[in-house]
Amino acid sequence: MGEVYLFVGLGNPGTKFENTRHNVGFDTIDYISVKYNIKLSKIGFKALYGEGSIEGIRTILVKPQTFMNLSGESVREIVDWYKLPLERLIVIYDDIDLEPGKMRVRPKGSSGTHNGMKSIIYQLQDDSFPRVRIGIGRAPEKWDLADYVLSKFSKEDRQVIDQSIVKAAQAAIMIAQSGTEKAMNSYNK
Repeated sequence: MGEVYLFVGLGNPGTKFENTRHNVGFDTIDYISVKYNIKLSKIGFKALYGEGSIEGIRTILVKPQTFMNLSGESVREIVDWYKLPLERLIVIYDDIDLEPGKMRVRPKGSSGTHNGMKSIIYQLQDDSFPRVRIGIGRAPEKWDLADYVLSKFSKEDRQVIDQSIVKAAQAAIMIAQSGTEKAMNSYNK
């Protein structure tokens, strides 16, 4: 058994939240799951997860099922169970500070306004794990932030976001293969 990497996508469980801005992390995990044939068929750690191999790297794909603002409980349980060094935890999530279609890799840092990330950092008491942020753009004027992130994408936006999801998946895999710095150099253009 080689090193294991944890790919965690953030989102809210339930059909009501499908295709919403706040669920692009889930969407990325779903994309990786299909592409690499890693079924998300296990339930545990307050999450839906699956284990498999990506380009020879042992990988666990995770979609916390706690609702976004408690995502950290699920992440902490898995990290503890696998005694995982945090550089092998890769979190994929939506970011309102990036334009739709933009994607960024970071080695560590604060949560910004993201409640899922706040929860993870709070639960781990550490922010030194790589993350992949998918831009969803800012809320239009007069929109409540919560309403905005839980709103669904238009057809046009969806196409742009789907391209970002593919890039985010590739970036996460590159982090596991070659390290965060290489992924940053390749994707943070």
